[in-house]
Amino acid sequence: MVEDALRGVVRRALTEAALSGLPGDHHFYITFRTDNPTVRIPGHLKAQYPREMTIVLQHQFWDLHVADESFTVTLSFGGKHEPLHIPFNTIVSFADPSVKFALQFDSGEAENDDELLEGDEADAAEPTLALEKPAAKPALADQRPGADGESDAAASSATVVALDAFRKKQQ
Repeated sequence: MVEDALRGVVRRALTEAALSGLPGDHHFYITFRTDNPTVRIPGHLKAQYPREMTIVLQHQFWDLHVADESFTVTLSFGGKHEPLHIPFNTIVSFADPSVKFALQFDSGEAENDDELLEGDEADAAEPTLALEKPAAKPALADQRPGADGESDAAASSATVVALDAFRKKQQ
């Protein structure tokens, strides 16, 4: 339920961008699984990014349409406009570095690749909300924040402050 709600945040942010554009310095990094059969991207991009792809929505994107389960957008690759259809359930991460906001989702690859140990499965299934700037290499790279040697925990951690620290002490 939590992951669906956070994907709703992504849906709402994209809906606002489709209706009003991106204000100020806002821009979105969206990493998604290209190996999911519901993703529709040109064959040459699928060949270049067989597992994951990160797109950037900033100055040059066209025909952004948001539906309940997916969004479509046209981006320029090598000077050619290419349409992309991306279901929300294939998104691995979403970030807006201008406000230091990032979401990390379960990609589903652990179940497919048997990479996780039993004790780690519950932790991996929960999305992470990060309020720090994500790694700055996504332009169209086949990697997520933290893949450049930085630990995933450092790339997607957030500081948690207990509310008790701000309450007045009664004497």
